[in-house]
Amino acid sequence: MDIDRFVGERRETWDRLQSLVKRAERSVRRLDAAELSELVSLHQRVSAHLSYAQTYVADPDLRERLTDLVARSGAVVYGTRPRTTRSVVGFFAATFPGALWGIRRFVAVAAMAFVIPGAALAIWIANSDAALDATGPAAVRSAYVEEDFEAYYSSEPAAQFASEVFVNNARVGALAFAVGIGFALPTAFILALNGANLGVAAGLFAAVGEQGRFWGLILPHGLLEITAVCVAGGAGLALGWSIIDPGDLTRGQSLRAEARRSIVVVGGLVLVFLVAGLVEGFVTGSGLPTWGRVGVGVAVWTLFLTYVWTLGRPSNPRSGRGPVLPTTSARGQNGGG
Repeated sequence: MDIDRFVGERRETWDRLQSLVKRAERSVRRLDAAELSELVSLHQRVSAHLSYAQTYVADPDLRERLTDLVARSGAVVYGTRPRTTRSVVGFFAATFPGALWGIRRFVAVAAMAFVIPGAALAIWIANSDAALDATGPAAVRSAYVEEDFEAYYSSEPAAQFASEVFVNNARVGALAFAVGIGFALPTAFILALNGANLGVAAGLFAAVGEQGRFWGLILPHGLLEITAVCVAGGAGLALGWSIIDPGDLTRGQSLRAEARRSIVVVGGLVLVFLVAGLVEGFVTGSGLPTWGRVGVGVAVWTLFLTYVWTLGRPSNPRSGRGPVLPTTSARGQNGGG
């Protein structure tokens, strides 16, 4: 792209933000209410410029300059602005979906890493007596399919069960993200392992012609839950790939830039895992008919996908807007969009 044109069209914005930041760094009281509002707005715009530059501008010096400017302005914005309802709404209305949309290709790869091993195992177990026998004794398999699997979802009071499911799923998601720093391979392994576990269960039900009952128990919560796990895995893969292929940046710079966006994704997933846990606790094990339980799951899942598409897609750099990346403030807080 034309770097001179990119810089020329935005230089005034950058200079204005730098001027406000210099004054605010001495004392935020030097800025009046209008200037504080302007600083927040410019911080978001320059963060979008940084996101675009990281993708399309082959100029490490420019990227480093913008990274520094966004970090300094973010320290002012998120180190001094109170955590109001407005800032929370802004996070879920722009920051989180924009960051998630930015790693959508990694999420697609994560989904394949989860689904392919699971589907392969399910098909193998359903169609091979040897594979079926290898999963365990016939009596154990029968008890699992006929009673144990379904009983699990009503084994505890709904609220307690939902809480435990939420904690477990959040732990899996956080782990899938964190280990991505190991060049993405541990994340791929965790995704494949979890997919394989689901595939074994699906294969056991399919082997005795009970696929309908299996999916009737999995889909209500599983659509959203598995999607969230794959999103966390996608964040981990993106983190690992930033080290493998840092582009024009150093590996350290690339890792820090990707970590800022990925941490936003993982933070937003906390609410997604909470919703999935509530569905699993109060819907999956409920007395609703299968069509009702699955209908709830499909509705919640569709709402999430629509939310990401509607609010995340406009942050695509090709549309002229980039996802506002979070920056680390002097107090160690994260924010952005």
